[in-house]
Amino acid sequence: MKINTIELVISAVRESQYPTDNKKEFLLVGRSNVGKSSFINTIINRKNFARTSATPGKTQTLNFYKVNNDFYLVDAPGYGFAKVRNSLKKKFGLIMESYLKSRNNLQMVFLLIDFRHKPTSDDVMMYDYLKYYEIPVTIVCTKVDKVSRNNHIKNKNIIMKELNLKNDNNIILFSSITKNGKNEIYDEIGKCLN
Repeated sequence: MKINTIELVISAVRESQYPTDNKKEFLLVGRSNVGKSSFINTIINRKNFARTSATPGKTQTLNFYKVNNDFYLVDAPGYGFAKVRNSLKKKFGLIMESYLKSRNNLQMVFLLIDFRHKPTSDDVMMYDYLKYYEIPVTIVCTKVDKVSRNNHIKNKNIIMKELNLKNDNNIILFSSITKNGKNEIYDEIGKCLN
C-alpha cells in the first residue's frame, strides 16, 4: 500500500459530526500512552502528523484521518489513565459506545496493547466488548522493539491467555521504531478495501 495523501478531516464527539462520505473506517483503540500516535505516523509514513503528547489522556475526540481519499483511520481517546476525571472517562465511554454501535462503515478495530506488559483490565474489557458486538478486531502489540527476542513468545502467550485467544491469527507484533508489522497492518486494511 502506498500512502499518497492524508488529512485530518474532523475531530468529532457525536454522531452528527462524523464524515458522511461513507468510506470504510478502521478504528484505533488502546490505553493512554500505548503508542497510537506513533502507530498512525508509522502507517502513514509521516513523522509528526498525529501529535504524540507528553500528557496521556490528551485525545478527547474521535479523530478521523482520511487516507488516500480512500478510507479513514479513526483515532479514539485513550482509556485507563488514572489522572483523567471520572466525568471525562464517562464521556469517553459514551463517545466510544455511540460510535461502535452506530457506525456501519467500521471495518475493523485495531486494539493496541503494550507488548511489554500484561494486558490491563481495560484492555480485556475492550476486547470482550468488541467480541460481544461481533466487531472484527486485530490485536496490535506495540513497542515490540523494547522486548528482547527471547521474550517474544512468552509475552505473546501472556496476551493470548489474558484475552482468552485460541490462536495468534489476529495478533500483529508492531514497532514504530523498526517498522515491524507495518506491512501486516496494510494487508489487514487491504483485505477490507478489496
